[in-house]
Amino acid sequence: MKRFHLALLLGAVLLPVSAPAQTPAAPPHPTPDTPRANSGLPRTPTYLAVEGQPIDNRAPEKKGDQPLFPQQTRAPYHHPTDFTVTEMTGALHAPWAAAILPDGDVLVTERLPGAFRIVGKDGSLSAPLAGLDQLHVATPQTGLLDVVLDSDFARNNTIYFTYFTYDEKIVGNTAVARAVLDRRAGALRDVKVLMQTMPLFPNDTTLAAGTKSGGRIAVGRDGYLYVAIGDRDNAGVRPWGVAQVLDTHLGKVIRITRDGKPAPDNPFTGKTIAEPGIKALPEIWAYGLRSPEGLAFAPDGDLYEVEHGPRGGDELNLIKKGVNYGWPSITHGIDYSGRPVGDGASARPGMEQPVYYWSPSTAPSGLAFYTGANPAWKDSVFVGMLNGRMLSRLTLKDGRVVNEEAMLTDLKSRIRDVRTGPDGSVYVLTDSGGTAISDNTPPTSRLLKLTPQ
Repeated sequence: MKRFHLALLLGAVLLPVSAPAQTPAAPPHPTPDTPRANSGLPRTPTYLAVEGQPIDNRAPEKKGDQPLFPQQTRAPYHHPTDFTVTEMTGALHAPWAAAILPDGDVLVTERLPGAFRIVGKDGSLSAPLAGLDQLHVATPQTGLLDVVLDSDFARNNTIYFTYFTYDEKIVGNTAVARAVLDRRAGALRDVKVLMQTMPLFPNDTTLAAGTKSGGRIAVGRDGYLYVAIGDRDNAGVRPWGVAQVLDTHLGKVIRITRDGKPAPDNPFTGKTIAEPGIKALPEIWAYGLRSPEGLAFAPDGDLYEVEHGPRGGDELNLIKKGVNYGWPSITHGIDYSGRPVGDGASARPGMEQPVYYWSPSTAPSGLAFYTGANPAWKDSVFVGMLNGRMLSRLTLKDGRVVNEEAMLTDLKSRIRDVRTGPDGSVYVLTDSGGTAISDNTPPTSRLLKLTPQ
């Protein structure tokens, strides 16, 4: 059993209750030798705002790396419209995910020690909802990750969420659960664990609590749950190849029913792998992922994922049935030490390329497609950035990114999650606080509402 310690980088900035968006003027071009933090990662860039030019012109981490098709990286900047930013609350403790309720209130998860809260559209903030004890975990803390609404939520009030257990700095595996939200009682009821991913406790002491756990959920038109699971490797120069092995859920997108069973027609059901008697796990839908942080369906029904690369090579992927996304055999990044990952390959036959990638790393997090009526944001994809401290707005047409815009750069805040609401607004969670989640972490994370003009 491997162990690791709790550490979660956070940041904090104040924002007026309502403010117009700031469109930054074009700053001087940074040089390729941009100063680096002590960790070796590039410091947050000064994003460019010049029509037709990429927002980041720092040298890629991987020397000589080239995109395999036009605009696979560094798409040109475009600013289609201004927007208004309204702060709904600034008193959250290490939030991880938001689900927009039909009446405009927002259900939020706080990561550790684990709590559900409801942020009212009037700015109110509920006490933690009761009911998590129904998980019957054998540890004193539950680390909450993602939460999504059932497609028939208006009738059944059902939610799905992911979590991990945490005790004495030991982190459990990622699990998927279902519950009924009882707002009148301020509680969850009928909580049921749908599945626990395998194997247990692969992490060691070099990673933060929940790091590379994945946990994002998306509900498909087919009614099944798609869940992204990280490889939970220790991020070293010789990555654990578990994402390429089909008898584990790590480094995969899984597809299950609303009762937690393998969904019918999954691509590896009943298939024997590696050696006689070893079978692929029937929940697997796609594989070869590293550290998935966002998962969402596009309006056309295609499923997309964003993930952290190593140093460079953060990815936006179109997730398809049975496809191998290559980690750790291929990457557009390098190891944190500066050395190549494996033999340094960026592409191999039979391994899917990302639709888009970022290098140097900006640490993409939440992912959402715009579904509102404002034509200026038509075809937009929003990606929160942690290390990059901005909200990236991509325009996706015919499966390719045609432009990119760095938004909310004036906040200088880590963006943990982004969702679109039925009112056509975009909702953003900032990830602020100290250098680790603890009882002393200040509850200063914010929920923001972006309304296009």
